[in-house]
Amino acid sequence: MYKNLVAAFAAACCLFFPVFTSAQSHSPALPLKVGFVYVTPLAPMGWVHQHDEGRKAMLAALNGPGGAAPRVQATYVENVAEGADAERVIRDLARQGHQLIFTPSFGYMEPTLAVARDFPAVRFESITGYKTAANVAVANARYYEGRYLAGIAAGRVTTSNTAGYVAGFPIPEVLQGINAFTLGM
Repeated sequence: MYKNLVAAFAAACCLFFPVFTSAQSHSPALPLKVGFVYVTPLAPMGWVHQHDEGRKAMLAALNGPGGAAPRVQATYVENVAEGADAERVIRDLARQGHQLIFTPSFGYMEPTLAVARDFPAVRFESITGYKTAANVAVANARYYEGRYLAGIAAGRVTTSNTAGYVAGFPIPEVLQGINAFTLGM
């Protein structure tokens, strides 16, 4: 699953910024500035940790070893609350010249869209969002596949034909999980 996230980062860089796929000119190109906004502080595990591992893997894959000029420069801002604070941070990254900004939290969807309207030359990748714009794409993992399998397992062990499912908020990702679990039953 996380290999797919790294692949999405690399593909987004190549598709949105053809400097990575076209022939290099004699003058060195400026590195692509990529920003990441994290909803919690970095920790040794968890959702934000995995996104940061993807950021590091992207840098390693696109910059490569050695002393060559970097093709990608990435920065991140951690512990950013959803809502007005997120919009402020995303806007600040765009003002600093970041050309691609990842906002990996459902609660960042609306702030991302608001900033994207004011910065049409900047590309945004909203993780777990569902609204798009000309410069806003969305990505999500296939969590529902594992939840479907969990539903199959629950259906096989239940003796009462009943099972429970604990869910957080009624956002598309969570609803997909509930539906997949139910279909697996």
